[in-house]
Amino acid sequence: MATTMHCDIVSAEKEIFSGPVVAVFATAEMGEVGIYPGHAQMITRLKPGEVRVQQQDGEEEHFYVTGGILEVMPHVVTVLADTAMRAADLDEAAALKAKEEAEQALADRERDIDFAEAQAELARAMAQIQAIARLKKQLK
Repeated sequence: MATTMHCDIVSAEKEIFSGPVVAVFATAEMGEVGIYPGHAQMITRLKPGEVRVQQQDGEEEHFYVTGGILEVMPHVVTVLADTAMRAADLDEAAALKAKEEAEQALADRERDIDFAEAQAELARAMAQIQAIARLKKQLK
């Protein structure tokens, strides 16, 4: 049985990661998934959140996606993200500000807002904040 698989993480703008990995962890629509070499084929939607890849040397790389599709083949995993970036590149201050603005928009019933869009923005901001917190914890 193979000990590695190939992983590609791409967004509409560019390829973020490509290489051999021993595991991929992501926030799928129905919950967290862990993918290892030889995993059954699957396609699932991703929620905004963290995608982690574990490399052969045991090191993990952390990425943030705003959503997208996870495609799993026995020896290839592809993350097709709406937007993707390395978790280390996330801006904590901007994420906290976006969270606050989304919460204010949802609380202000007088304003004419797109409720679904405000909820989606809040979910994206919370996912970024959680990814930043996990990364900080890992670095300690």
